[in-house]
Amino acid sequence: MQVIAFLSAPTGLGLRPPVPGSIPGTSKAPEALREAGLADRLLENHARDAGVIIPGRYVDDDATRPAGHVRNEKAMIDHARRLADRLDRVLEAGDTPLVIGGDCSILLGIGLALAKHSRSGLVHVDGHTDFRHPGNSDECASVAGEDLAAAVKMHWPAISNIDDKGPYFAPGRAAHIGHRENDEHAEEARQALGLVISAREATTAAPEDLAERAHAIAGAGYWLQIDVDVLDPAVMPAVDSPDPGGLDANELIALLEQLAPRAIGASVTVFDPDLDPEGGYALLVMNIIVSGLSRLGAAN
Repeated sequence: MQVIAFLSAPTGLGLRPPVPGSIPGTSKAPEALREAGLADRLLENHARDAGVIIPGRYVDDDATRPAGHVRNEKAMIDHARRLADRLDRVLEAGDTPLVIGGDCSILLGIGLALAKHSRSGLVHVDGHTDFRHPGNSDECASVAGEDLAAAVKMHWPAISNIDDKGPYFAPGRAAHIGHRENDEHAEEARQALGLVISAREATTAAPEDLAERAHAIAGAGYWLQIDVDVLDPAVMPAVDSPDPGGLDANELIALLEQLAPRAIGASVTVFDPDLDPEGGYALLVMNIIVSGLSRLGAAN
């Protein structure tokens, strides 16, 4: 039986501060989801707890950071290496990793692990293309809006080529699903990647058809990255950058049910407990994970 090994990566290193001098709330997400019952539900389904990778200190360095560097760059690279080492052990044990973030800068560590272990494709489910990079923007700073570009080596080498392992995912084996129609980098992503599907198209297509298109690009044993801002803010407002026009919870669950079985692992990111004082959105994210990813890795 395939064992899911869930791992906490409570980082906000890839996000801008909500207000100057503050710290993003995404670092609290793994514990908030645990409090909502996620760990208990996963353990009931024969998963195992693979521990936590603690990030370095978040520093609001906007006033002092030199050009050509992203926020918290040194701490983020260190976290990526340590996350990669832990994931490598999980994969060597034959288990299927489920990483609970944190922000989506964790894709650097995930990609680094897969580049070391065995390269794989990527299915990137996100409300944004996350394809900002130095070639199309003068505002590069927050890797959580640049992770997909960095993962395919279209960013500064410090983050896109850690330990000379970039690209972490071949662009032609990367499929993205879920951006809004006004995403300014969608056309460039469509030209660079194997597949790019908007949220509008995703909400009108059958989930099995979407999954088959992604499977054809990413191949067997891809990584599945899910940013919960793919959900419409009417459903999930507790994220850093909510934009209208996303999926509803049932649509996302149905899509994940189709994508999860062929994945080598998955990550869930960008839920912000600071924007969820009553805890109701944590329950929603927990239910999406348990329902949509229950068969993670089952077809491998």
